[in-house]
Amino acid sequence: MFRRRRGAAETPSDNPSEPTPGQQTASAPAGPPRESGPWDASDGYPQADRVDLGGLHLPIGPDFEVQLQVAGDQIVGALVLAHESALQLHAFAAPKKSGLWDDLRVELARDVESAKGTVEETEGPFGTELHAVVPQENGPAAPIRYIGVDGPRWFLRAVITGRAAVDPNAAAVLEGVVREVVVVRGDDPMAPREGIPLQLPPEARQALEEQSEDKGYDPYERGPEITETR
Repeated sequence: MFRRRRGAAETPSDNPSEPTPGQQTASAPAGPPRESGPWDASDGYPQADRVDLGGLHLPIGPDFEVQLQVAGDQIVGALVLAHESALQLHAFAAPKKSGLWDDLRVELARDVESAKGTVEETEGPFGTELHAVVPQENGPAAPIRYIGVDGPRWFLRAVITGRAAVDPNAAAVLEGVVREVVVVRGDDPMAPREGIPLQLPPEARQALEEQSEDKGYDPYERGPEITETR
């Protein structure tokens, strides 16, 4: 099940039997074949139940819940909840010939230290990660795990908080989500670090448009639930 934050419509995944837009449009020149995700839209990635958010295609499953993060009237990221933990996912444009993660790790470490936290680099399943502990105003210090993946002309940032930031067993589900993500960069020119646009899935947009026509519906107020039928 997929749920949008702030009370939006729930919607099913895209049809895995149909080609996705990302599979029809090639992006940057292909590099060495990836052994696992996150995938580029031009990769020959395995089929799975995924919700189409435009710039990101996210897996859905019974072990976790997907919500959208909203700034104003824009969808800016996705939040995956599982096992007393959260995974934040954001995709950005990146330079053609270099990634962003090396520079961003330095910036993130500096920010954590400025907040009186501690941070260290470690190797994880997606390469070099940052493991941080950040003080909180109203509670104990919070563990945070920062994951970065450089793709062809895109960068995916994954931030794990809660139990999964320190418990490998709890992290397994969220790591599996990251491995199944498909990034659809597109061919439009974008500045490095600019967020790759996200949007409501087609089924949710259609439902909201129909309600808007009938009742003057506001798409950013609570909407109808759409359940998946298999």
